Order: sequence, then structure tokens, then C-alpha cells
Amino acid sequence: MAANHLLYISGGARSGKSRYAEQRALALAGPRSYIATCPIIDDEMATRIDRHRQRRDGQGWHTIEEPQDLTAALQTTRDSRVVLVDCITLWINNLLYAAETELNTIDEGAIQALTLQMIDAARQGERTVIFVSNELGMGIVPAETLSRHYRDLVGRCNQTLAAHADEAVFMVSGLPLTLK
Repeated sequence: MAANHLLYISGGARSGKSRYAEQRALALAGPRSYIATCPIIDDEMATRIDRHRQRRDGQGWHTIEEPQDLTAALQTTRDSRVVLVDCITLWINNLLYAAETELNTIDEGAIQALTLQMIDAARQGERTVIFVSNELGMGIVPAETLSRHYRDLVGRCNQTLAAHADEAVFMVSGLPLTLK
């Protein structure tokens, strides 16, 4: 494996993306960082986050909870040999929510620019960085404008990540399909 390796993992909801990403990360030696993008928004989400934390407990993870500034989070993990970012889909949700709250907009060009900045930060240092994201483009076209816009932002980010990744894996029913 190269001195720096970017692994992009996508798939549908409950396809096994996070579990597979964690298995891949645990198979690598060295200090590991986990960048979590999910904010606690309700009791059910708190339970999910707690379940994820328990699964990682005792496995040597340094966890950073960062809902928006993934570039900065990746820069602070330069000493880690393995970094897992879970998940890109929630990151974009958080950015879109912040923009909407501030009566701003975020377009595909802005998402692509932020994604490229994040990739540049991930390329710093001798490490493996694993990005986890949902594939949203395989279902029906959403009825609402905001939902279609969100789907398009995620699609643009996913395409950018996949194009720049050294390895891309698509998860289906818990099984990894290597795309590149």
C-alpha cells in the first residue's frame, strides 16, 4: 500500500458500510482516529451514536466529533496512521442545514470545492483515510426541492471522492464490491 491511501466506501442505508470500514481500519497498524459527523438530534440518534461508540470501545480509537469542518479535523489527525470519516452524507446534511439556517445556499460547486479541500487534507501524511458515504442516487427522485438538492450535493461529493480515491468499494447486503 502507498504511503498515503484514500479508501472510499459507499452503499445504501444499513448495507454494512460502517462495519466494513471499521474492519478495514482495524486491520491496519498504528494509531487510529475516528471522525464522526453525526450530531445528536434526538433520543433515537443518541442511542445509535452510543451503539457506535460501544462498538469501537477498547479498540484504540481516538474519536473526534466534527459535524462540519472535516478539513480541520483531518489536519488535526495527521499523526494517525488510519483515519475513518463516518459519514460524508451527514456532513453534507449538516452543511446544508447550516446554510439554510443562515438563509444561505450551498451549490454543487461549493460542495465540490469543500470536498477537494478535504481530500487535500486527507492526502497529508503517511496514512490511510477511509471515507464512508451513502449512495442516494439509486432510488426514486424525491418530491421536494430541498430533498432533490440534497441528493444532488451528495452525488457530486461522492463522484469527487470516488474519482480521487485510490480504492472505491460499494457495499450491498453486507458484501463489498470493489469498484476500483
